[in-house]
Amino acid sequence: MNNSINYRSMKGFKITSLCVFVFLSITAKGQEVKLETYKFGEGLNFSTNDGYPMRITGYLQPYMETKTYTDVDENSTQNRFRMRRIRLRFDGKLKNERFKYRFAFDLSGTSEAGDASTNNFLLDAFVSYDITNRIKATFGQRSTFTDNRELFMLSNTLQLVERSRVTSAFASIREFGLFLEGSFRAGKGSYLKPYFVLTNGDGGNVLEKDHGGLKVGGRIDYLPFGLFTNFGQFRQADIVRELSPKLVIGANFSHNNGMSSRRGRESGAIIYLDTNDLESLPDYTKYGVDFLFKYQGFSVLGEYVKTTASVPSDITQRVRNDGSTSTTFDVNGIQDIQNYVKGRMMLGEAYNFQAGYLFKNGISIDARYTHLKADDNSFLNNATFYNRPNYYTIGISKYLSRNYGAKIQADWTYIDGGLGINNNDGVAIPGNEHLARIMLTFAF
Repeated sequence: MNNSINYRSMKGFKITSLCVFVFLSITAKGQEVKLETYKFGEGLNFSTNDGYPMRITGYLQPYMETKTYTDVDENSTQNRFRMRRIRLRFDGKLKNERFKYRFAFDLSGTSEAGDASTNNFLLDAFVSYDITNRIKATFGQRSTFTDNRELFMLSNTLQLVERSRVTSAFASIREFGLFLEGSFRAGKGSYLKPYFVLTNGDGGNVLEKDHGGLKVGGRIDYLPFGLFTNFGQFRQADIVRELSPKLVIGANFSHNNGMSSRRGRESGAIIYLDTNDLESLPDYTKYGVDFLFKYQGFSVLGEYVKTTASVPSDITQRVRNDGSTSTTFDVNGIQDIQNYVKGRMMLGEAYNFQAGYLFKNGISIDARYTHLKADDNSFLNNATFYNRPNYYTIGISKYLSRNYGAKIQADWTYIDGGLGINNNDGVAIPGNEHLARIMLTFAF
């Protein structure tokens, strides 16, 4: 397992390095590249003599955590140190400024999300076109609009060290397909922002077989008090200290027609077959509502997500990890295909509520409460990764610059293990969990 991870990391680093080298070579060849502006934490802005603007941004986040369990006398502390993210992003335009592009990479190699560790070197790779001043179309791989609002926020702008468990449980994060977005005035300074998504439904970095059908979804956001300052709708803490109240309220919906993973994030992870050895996969529906409020350093984020599934009646086999097949679908000693399939998916509902205040001296005090409620048959009942209904988090951050360029963050989470939990090795643990984390962010 470790050798496989190391191989993927080396391979991913080489691929990423090659992509960056080729990208820079093509951009610079035969052209005079000039650095136009640079502001710490906001990236480098270049231009060429042929009129092609380009921006390079990036950041790194060294991270450590300590996990302890209550009611365990000894050997209960688990420490972890890693480079959480090393992000590098290229944004640019053509002479016709309606055309834009983006490449984004994570050089840390993997992004872990509780129950899965996925190759995540390539983050964004897309081209967008401004159809009108109010409507934009994007084709390629990018973050999707049908996730909860926290996924709209850049990772280096988060109030707390990590995103909530709503995100890790239900978000598909990135997908490949067509994305449409609009921004329209709705009267009295308000705005309406509709989004439409049509993707493969298999998550990001799908380089092999495409499983299942398409995923279709959308979102609609309403901003009653006008637009946020400096893209504040997509950044979590109110570092610009909005001079007037800003609010966005939204709702999202998506339907994945034939899903081959727990939540539509890892293509081909879970496969079922019919009597003719043809793939027969469950459908997955997700919907939710959320909001973000900011005013003079104070910010509040609220989210609700609900998921359901529909299992085909013609499933007769499941594919094991080694590629062999089985006709056994055991649920509590009973052959139950419907509930077995649902038991491997992220089914249930959850909500997340967090608030914080950023003082003028750069210190932020934040708190969060997250609640997960699993369906009777759902992977959310897995005792090793989930089966923890309540998360209580408090945090403190110190912003070392007047933007998101540098900061140090620490938080502590009390995790309710009353339903029965395991440690990382799958061993049953009595009581609850405590999780302490520290992370630094440095951007250029």
